Amino acid sequence: MEEILKIEHLVKTFGTNEVLKDIDFSVSKGDVISIIGASGSGKSTLLRCINMLEEATGGKILYHGKNILSGEVDEDKYRTKVGMVFQSFNLFSNYSVLETCMIGQTHVLKRGKEEAREKAMEYLSRVGMSQYIKAKPRQLSGGQKQRVAIARALAMDPEVLLFDEPTSALDPEMVGEVLDVMKVLAGTGMTMLVVTHEMAFARNVSNRVVYMADGKIEEEGSPEEIFTSPKSQRTKEFLSRFSAKNV
Repeated sequence: MEEILKIEHLVKTFGTNEVLKDIDFSVSKGDVISIIGASGSGKSTLLRCINMLEEATGGKILYHGKNILSGEVDEDKYRTKVGMVFQSFNLFSNYSVLETCMIGQTHVLKRGKEEAREKAMEYLSRVGMSQYIKAKPRQLSGGQKQRVAIARALAMDPEVLLFDEPTSALDPEMVGEVLDVMKVLAGTGMTMLVVTHEMAFARNVSNRVVYMADGKIEEEGSPEEIFTSPKSQRTKEFLSRFSAKNV
């Protein structure tokens, strides 16, 4: 499979605190990779470095072989190709659902309004939100907001979508509707990197699982390997906290 991203010896420090320590892994076209681990293990920081929302302290992030940290890649263009869905939705309160999904297309991709509207409608329909196009964020539930955020990211035609704990800010009954959208996306071949506490998603939808602890990748492998026969004691201890019904 074609390699889209390759992370080499990635390091991130905040002052004297080393949050990411020598991270190495790659993302190929069609991968659905779940990153799991306890809070504070560096998972979200890793995504934020990949999306250039945080500046890595050292190492390389290669996008189709070009190091994004060395200025070889246009930052804005790169961000359209490596999209991000946040746990807190990040929707503009004064824009309607439709406008929210058009604004990035018209401003960053320079698409005409008609094309942007068509794309927005296509993806809002895909996530089950086409009937809400005139609504403002305050009129939506958390699950609906997150589905709009996913449609907005998809409308930019990304090669990879990064999900930073996309269900953690949702009420329990809304988690399923967002995970269902993500499952459908995975089924279409969308390349996805997902930081999640949803172990059933990691086990049943991913083709690879990465377990992080203390800023390092402790173990990675197929869901079968990680959930059924983890090699690391730390992985075993982490997974033992989740009851059988959650995995």
